[in-house]
Amino acid sequence: MNIAFFLLPKQEVVCLPESATLRQTLERMERHRYTAVPVLSEDGKYVGTVTEGDLLWYMKNHPELGFQNTHRVMLSEVPLRTNIRPVLIDANMEDLVSLAKTQNYVPVIDDMSRFIGIVRRSDIIDYCERLLLPPALDEKAVRKEA
Repeated sequence: MNIAFFLLPKQEVVCLPESATLRQTLERMERHRYTAVPVLSEDGKYVGTVTEGDLLWYMKNHPELGFQNTHRVMLSEVPLRTNIRPVLIDANMEDLVSLAKTQNYVPVIDDMSRFIGIVRRSDIIDYCERLLLPPALDEKAVRKEA
């Protein structure tokens, strides 16, 4: 199956540019209640994913930095410790399932490494569930068994 069917397009994904400040990053993650957000270069390429842990470790290792000064630190200065690997848009479902075991979402890029969206782990699990459950079982029958 084509993974484009599961794609949440870039326009609908909360992303951050590398040029964002630490304060902007914290505020955007708080506003959207996300613990991880894709980071993009100025030309739209997927750089990596910043996590709450990355921000906490950075602030721990820079005790002189108070929240009031976070606007002086660029996101590009924060080490990204978690390697959230992307797939190409022509990847197959097996690639997605493999990555979804350890990632909450899978970034999707084109052949020029430009970010085009994500596939959420929940969508991958829903797809796998539909493949595993017999068609005769409806949602009510599944709930009764649980």
